[in-house]
Amino acid sequence: MTDRKLLETAADAMENSYSPYSRSKIGAALECADGTVFTGCLIENYALGATICAETAAIAAAVSAGHKSFKRIATIAEGNTYGLPCGNCRQVLNELSPSIEVLCARASDGRFVSYSLNALLPMPLSAEEI
Repeated sequence: MTDRKLLETAADAMENSYSPYSRSKIGAALECADGTVFTGCLIENYALGATICAETAAIAAAVSAGHKSFKRIATIAEGNTYGLPCGNCRQVLNELSPSIEVLCARASDGRFVSYSLNALLPMPLSAEEI
């Protein structure tokens, strides 16, 4: 799957976003090591801690279907901001696929940037530290 196709899949998921508080839709598309793709969208809640990020929704769908190794994740956000994963999502991604590629796009013009997860989360928590 091309970068652009993965981003389009994330954009399709973004349309299902439930975001009445931030008023900013976010979508994600997660490509597993075997090429299977799972999507997620932002699901906000007035109780902020109950909010489910688009990336976490896609990861939960993938893991629920038996996938635990990921190649890339694409995120897209409405407006002029790149859909960068939050710190919690970065940590969850690191738990399962520390070398994942992260594509971050903005819906306003379709431009995107690419990062390694290590660039976004240079000092992750790990089980070795417990």
